[in-house]
Amino acid sequence: MANKNSVYVSPLVERNASEEMSVLFGPQKKFGTWRRLWLALAQAQRKLGLNITDAQINEMQKHLDDIDFKKAKKYETKFRHDVMAHVHTFGDAAPKAAGIIHLGATSCYVGDNADLIIMKEALEIVAAKLACVINLLGKFAKKHKALPTLGFTHYQPAQITTVGKRASLWCYELAIDLAEIEHKIETIPFRGVKGTTGTQASFLALFNGSHSKVKRLNNMIAKSFGFKNCCVVTGQTYQRKIDALVVNALSGIAQSAHKMCNDIRLLANLKEMEEPFGKSQIGSSAMAYKRNPMRSERVTALSRFVMSLTSSPQMTAAEQWFERTLDDSANRRIVIPETFLAIDGILEILTNIVDGLAIYPKVIEARLNSELPFMATEDILMAGVKAGGSRQELHEVIRVLSHEAAAQVKLHGKKNDLIERLEKSGKFNSVDLKAVLDPKMYIGRCPEQVDEFIESVVSPIRKKYRKSITRKVELKV
Repeated sequence: MANKNSVYVSPLVERNASEEMSVLFGPQKKFGTWRRLWLALAQAQRKLGLNITDAQINEMQKHLDDIDFKKAKKYETKFRHDVMAHVHTFGDAAPKAAGIIHLGATSCYVGDNADLIIMKEALEIVAAKLACVINLLGKFAKKHKALPTLGFTHYQPAQITTVGKRASLWCYELAIDLAEIEHKIETIPFRGVKGTTGTQASFLALFNGSHSKVKRLNNMIAKSFGFKNCCVVTGQTYQRKIDALVVNALSGIAQSAHKMCNDIRLLANLKEMEEPFGKSQIGSSAMAYKRNPMRSERVTALSRFVMSLTSSPQMTAAEQWFERTLDDSANRRIVIPETFLAIDGILEILTNIVDGLAIYPKVIEARLNSELPFMATEDILMAGVKAGGSRQELHEVIRVLSHEAAAQVKLHGKKNDLIERLEKSGKFNSVDLKAVLDPKMYIGRCPEQVDEFIESVVSPIRKKYRKSITRKVELKV
């Protein structure tokens, strides 16, 4: 038997996802949920009149979690069928109930319903962690709502914005993602008890043709697992389009996280902003001075992985033949857990980043000042015209001198001396050229927009998730 260091272990579990999410997709949770589904089925069938005893129910209740995985593995090797392996394993643990476990059900009764139960719980974890990141970004945006910084379009200097306003853009995308996740939690359906090809024929036979009892059975079990909705019709499986929709919603988070962390990486290069950096952290094995944005890089790497996974459930949904085909199973066992594990890792890292995000106002100010004279030229032109100058003449002066100043910067590495050149031209003697260089003159409604955003978007999220937005996260490695 190979030791744990001899075989591959998923980095999603080992390096990124939380234990909470990893356990949710582990064997104990999966097969423990199967047993709870079998118990719920038996309980509902008994209430509806089938000959199932208290002793059978009680014995099943006593053995929901003491799963003999070695025995189940032996059974699966023998039967080549995972559900029947666990039916027999459960029956061995609860022999009085062995004859009624899985009564009238198909494999997808436990397989599909358990997947939906686990996905719903996973979405709830994702929502809470997403709310935590939104809360932290909201605080960061509020704190720096009026701090001017150079804006970029096409990654070229553009009009001035503020550090807080830029953070609100990141935050808003995540809030949109949260709304989508909440919609999935609210609407994700239970497969229910539908039988082998979704016709419910086996249950109709059990209840001697009583359609009302079959419908009640379906609704009773869905309700016992907290589902408001049930698939109205199914084949053998629930519609695999549901998987595609869930993974797409998770991909939305990855897209937002990737965009945000790319921005942080670019700002780190400009030395304006920096993610947390550990006291003993090494940025490079060769270049000791390096402070690489490895957290943001990890987020973008995981985000690309999540986005790449969206095609698998889409193709799986498209490939299902008639009432079902089994080419979905092996794919879903990988794609669904790994999407959730990767998103969980992304949100863990994002929480850590935003909680310790550092900015460098002096660097921000220096870069802003290097571009500000160009951005102030329109105001300078208007002030010159108000003082009695010709708009066209002054425009030409500014154009010529702007190009000369730009040449000083680009060709000679000197500072932007446009203001000095305008002063020497003598064409703007009646204009207070220093006054137009206050960056706060150019930030528009950035502070007000941040306040409005927090009030309308962030505050309701904080209120709804108040119990889960104060968590701290330390990276695993």
